[in-house]
Amino acid sequence: MIREATLFDELDATTGTNAKVDALARYFVEAEDEDKLWVIALLSGRRPKRPVTSTQLRQWATEVSGIPDWLFEASYHVVGDFAETVTHIATLQEPITKSLTQWVRYVEDLRACTEEEKAERVKAAWSGLQGMELFVFNKIITGGFRIGVSQKIMVKGLSKATGVEEDVLSHRLMGDWDPHTTTFDRLILEASSADNDSRPYPFYLAYPIEGPEGTAAGALLKDVEALGAPQEWQAEHKWDGIRGQLIVRNGAHYVWSRGEELVTDKYPEFEPLRTLLPHGTVLDGEILAWKDGAPLPFAEMQKRIGRKTVGKKILADVPVLLMAYDLLEFEGGDTRQRPMSERRQLLERIVADAAHPNLVLSDILPFATWEELVAHREAARTGAVEGIMLKRKTSTYEVGRRRGDWWKWKVDPLTIDAVLTFSMQGHGRRADLYTDHTFGLWHDGELVTFAKAYSGLTDEEMKAVDAFVKKNTVERFGPVRKVTPQLVFELAFEGISASTRHKSGVAVRFPRIARWRHDKKIDEANTLDDLKALIT
Repeated sequence: MIREATLFDELDATTGTNAKVDALARYFVEAEDEDKLWVIALLSGRRPKRPVTSTQLRQWATEVSGIPDWLFEASYHVVGDFAETVTHIATLQEPITKSLTQWVRYVEDLRACTEEEKAERVKAAWSGLQGMELFVFNKIITGGFRIGVSQKIMVKGLSKATGVEEDVLSHRLMGDWDPHTTTFDRLILEASSADNDSRPYPFYLAYPIEGPEGTAAGALLKDVEALGAPQEWQAEHKWDGIRGQLIVRNGAHYVWSRGEELVTDKYPEFEPLRTLLPHGTVLDGEILAWKDGAPLPFAEMQKRIGRKTVGKKILADVPVLLMAYDLLEFEGGDTRQRPMSERRQLLERIVADAAHPNLVLSDILPFATWEELVAHREAARTGAVEGIMLKRKTSTYEVGRRRGDWWKWKVDPLTIDAVLTFSMQGHGRRADLYTDHTFGLWHDGELVTFAKAYSGLTDEEMKAVDAFVKKNTVERFGPVRKVTPQLVFELAFEGISASTRHKSGVAVRFPRIARWRHDKKIDEANTLDDLKALIT
């Protein structure tokens, strides 16, 4: 695994995209095919199923290092990464030489072992590896393979090494391919019509139109006006659901999420479309929980996302439909390089011909001036949508996030003034600062916890809050400190819904700190009733 250790060492040593691409390209030229396949799998999220628990790994790590539990936990908290922590404390005894593929199989074989056998084999690996090789092994066994390389960068390096175009590679790497059942040549160098039957296309992502938290719509309007004439653009609602592709090929249908998860079985509502849509159709759209002619809150959608099986009750309580807004394939032909206006005409025809209630067309919002678009955006929240999508009518459907032709203009976030009640230290470079905070709102004279947030403060503000936490701690619960309630912060969040899982009775989406309210005392913070009043 020396070659892979060298690769990941080079990737970790630079923040430059070109340097990462060059390192990957060298590796894909020099490495063995089966190892290259596993590197592609690891960097694209296809990791071996984790065979051991975090508790077991921590116990074994303290045993091999000879340090007490509290010292290991403290070290782990400062380092911020389990794999790196073990790499620092393990001692090389008898070197073991295996390829990356052999180490992956070594990890996979642990699943059939007893706990004692697992401990023995893991400890043997730790004592037989050192440095970056040990780090890579630990990443494999923990499943946390994040080393600052996106799949897009990996594809660039692979393209440079093989000469295969990036968009072609992106398409071939989509879907549910498995390193155990394919080869590097078959996956990367050979086109297979059989494999392509279920394979989706890479998603095209929009750039946000946004300023700092709290930027007025009028200020953002200048950014929109800079896009040119309104007549060049198509506007639609930005729906709050699950981005997905519906594929119909050779009498079968497939549903993919944007996270490259095949979710066909989770949405049986789409099965009738396999006979209603023409062969060779791929639709891009939003899977929405929809009932009685209107979208349900995203919290309802989450009830289906986490389920392995979908029973009759959940199908009745949370029915879904596909809000289609683009056509990527028609009659077996790739339509992505056709202008969007042309793709839209074909999409309208396909949806109309299917005439099924679980397939609807995303409406185009009429506007002749940018001011009229602002009005659509301001009305978006009352329609239970996230904002506005802007797409240039002449645009092609690209891969990934590209600036210029697709934009998303989200509604202003909801905000509430809350009191800091608990804090915990961060990880990595923030390990010595209290940066992960819990907030409460007033209810019957008490502060009731409703959200946690860790982003939004400047470096100087983070240091100031950290100093406050250390001076005003009243209780400790492991790594968590309860503080004297004195500081008020404005929290921003994207959505809100009633929840039986939270003590507050409310769940908020994507909470973050908008600003530190130095001008407010804690008795001026909002109440839980104020928060619940925001639920529509």
